[in-house]
Amino acid sequence: MTKTQTCYCSSVSGEIDAFSEHARIRRNMSILVDYVVMCLLLHSLVLMTFCFHHAATSCSKRCYCSESEGGGKTVRCSNQQLTEIPQDIPNDTRRVYLDFNLLTSVPANAFNGLPQLVELDLSHNDISQLESGAFRGLGSSLQFLDLSANKLVHFNPDAFEGLRARANLTNNPWHCDCNLQMAMLHVDLETVSLTGIVCLTSDPEEMSVQGLAFLLEPDVDLCVVMKRTTDVAMLVVMFGWFTMVISYLVYYVRANQEDARRHLEYLKSLPSRQAKSEESSTISTVV
Repeated sequence: MTKTQTCYCSSVSGEIDAFSEHARIRRNMSILVDYVVMCLLLHSLVLMTFCFHHAATSCSKRCYCSESEGGGKTVRCSNQQLTEIPQDIPNDTRRVYLDFNLLTSVPANAFNGLPQLVELDLSHNDISQLESGAFRGLGSSLQFLDLSANKLVHFNPDAFEGLRARANLTNNPWHCDCNLQMAMLHVDLETVSLTGIVCLTSDPEEMSVQGLAFLLEPDVDLCVVMKRTTDVAMLVVMFGWFTMVISYLVYYVRANQEDARRHLEYLKSLPSRQAKSEESSTISTVV
């Protein structure tokens, strides 16, 4: 083999080796890219799972969380000067304590995301309003509700929609009237809960139920005035209709009397005309 041939073979062999090395590098780079992509996807999945878990189970701000017996969490937000109900309570919470705060109302669906809640303490606040559907979503789980020592005056049955829990309603300035009496017929709370409604004021005042547990006074009827008003209104309406009927009858009789008089006068006038006609006939005959 000549020197030229040897150089040519060496050159070809070098190019083949370079091509093989380039192909190997490209293959390794492809494997590395796939590995990096898979690692990123796995990392993202783990991060998302952690975030969802953290959002579902982390404790609410300004509150203290602990594990409840039998699973779930107990969230204590007592005496934190809260003016609104926290929206970040973990959804696996079983007990929530919001007592001794500055809450003034409970909005609709305030606890709708807590399907495992069995106890809710809202005592010793300034709550004066419970919006309709305030405890919606807790009907199948909640066992005890504490609303004592607040500023509740009027009882809103729609706030306790579907709720069958035992409730503490004591130490509120309840106003007892016919609306309260009727509202008690539309709630499913345990009966003993309603004994906590002690009247501070009443309407009508002469019923003298101040300081009494309304449910324990079965002889008290706060709707008696409304019933009397309804009876009077019915009597007035009936009297009005009766007056209209009598007036129509009188008018009808008088109108008929006038027609009868005119008809009678017409009938009386008929014989005189006939006599005049006979007289004219007699004169004609004589002539």
